Amino acid sequence: MSEQINPAVETDDLPEQLRIRREKRSAILARGAQAYAVAVARTASLKEIRERHQGLEIDTTTGVIESLSGRVIFKRDTGKLCFATLREGDGTELQAMFSLDKVGQEVLDQWKSEIDLGDLVSVTGEIITSKRGELSILASSYELAAKSLRPLPVEHKPLSEETRVRMRYVDLIVRPEARHNARLRPQVMKALRDSFAARNFIEVETPMLQVMQGGAAARPFKTHSNAYDMDLFLRIAPELFLKRCVVGGLERVFEINRNFRNEGADSSHSPEFAMLESYHAYGDWDTVATLTRELVQEAAMAAFGSHVVTHHDGRQVDLGGTWREANLFDLISEGVGETVTPQTPIEDLTSIAAKLGMKVDPKWIAGKLAEEIFEHVTEGQLNEPIFVKGYPVDTSPLVRAHRETPGLVEKWDLYVEGFELATGYSELIDPVIQRERLVEQAALGAKGDVEAMPLDEDFLRAMEYGTPPMGGMGMGVDRLLMALTGLGIRETILFPLVKPEES
Repeated sequence: MSEQINPAVETDDLPEQLRIRREKRSAILARGAQAYAVAVARTASLKEIRERHQGLEIDTTTGVIESLSGRVIFKRDTGKLCFATLREGDGTELQAMFSLDKVGQEVLDQWKSEIDLGDLVSVTGEIITSKRGELSILASSYELAAKSLRPLPVEHKPLSEETRVRMRYVDLIVRPEARHNARLRPQVMKALRDSFAARNFIEVETPMLQVMQGGAAARPFKTHSNAYDMDLFLRIAPELFLKRCVVGGLERVFEINRNFRNEGADSSHSPEFAMLESYHAYGDWDTVATLTRELVQEAAMAAFGSHVVTHHDGRQVDLGGTWREANLFDLISEGVGETVTPQTPIEDLTSIAAKLGMKVDPKWIAGKLAEEIFEHVTEGQLNEPIFVKGYPVDTSPLVRAHRETPGLVEKWDLYVEGFELATGYSELIDPVIQRERLVEQAALGAKGDVEAMPLDEDFLRAMEYGTPPMGGMGMGVDRLLMALTGLGIRETILFPLVKPEES
């Protein structure tokens, strides 16, 4: 079937460049050619050609005929000899040359008049080096693979962050850093999976649609199942299902999953994000701290060949060695200039917050307020990797009580570059205490705490079959990319959520 022209698109009120390109498309179709081919000739990638023909001398002919494809990112049309630069998806580029004596006047004129920057083409010809030594393909013919109806951004005008995020497809075309970041992520994911496999963990999948939210203190997204005529929640964390796996005898499990939290968005938070969680029977918060450090360091080694990573701005960050540890309440005390403990009354914490100029939500419990004060006094300071250990029991309903300090649980948060990268626990395995904790959470929820966990009877029933001692860890994959690259979260997610454009 031939391509049909849609008259509604061929309007005179389009911007000039868009109108001209649509006119070229119409002209291509009018002469019986294709503007969007089903297939074009391609015998090798540009990268393969560059690897095969390294070190050729200036002005060399190889006698090798290839068909190569790519996007036209540079074009210089002269009288009898035209030049273009083709780029393929990985960023590899190759020069194409169109000579009158090789392609003839008609083809040369078509190339000059119909092909624009951004078009995808296939060029067939001999692999040569030019008089300047540039590896090239000397065309004998070409095919148009796809006509670009929109011009590429001007090279000397960088895309704004908003444009990069909103039109990532353009960002990937024009910016090498975007292509590098897109390829870095799967390298890191593979490194994580390889690290777990080497430690005899198995990867599992748990539900993304859940009857009740749980596993984290977060506001969920709600949806509705027509088939079951019931409301459901998008997963805020896989924790409670992964723990069910451990109860069932899958003693070392992990999952790399998508989580959804109906909360704010900023440089380190996204409503939809990738999370790694793992659980290790007979481990505790110390063993998972070691595991987490090794995972990060092995990911750095896989991506950069070193524990010293280079950020997008050229700054180097050393993620090697052992990492500092500090007590949460010691850091709070240092930051406020007076002793604060897990037993400090909420009235005193409120007074401290007022002195710091903080806004206090009246719904906050003592532990939540202590954590908010901690974040306030340490903002911008926790740049080198540090495990902040010992969190309030009233904010950690799924975590075992501290073995030595009343009022605390065995939980740490890992901070790198000023943001929380991961969190780890000695998991609570006593179903009686777990029920008491979840009852307390349900009471908070009844008072209006939208982040409180509900009473999950099936999870408690699973625990009553006997849960082995266990260490657990959660780490944001997007934030791991942030730690490795120094980028904000919207740059580490290929297509982050953005508001629709205003019409």
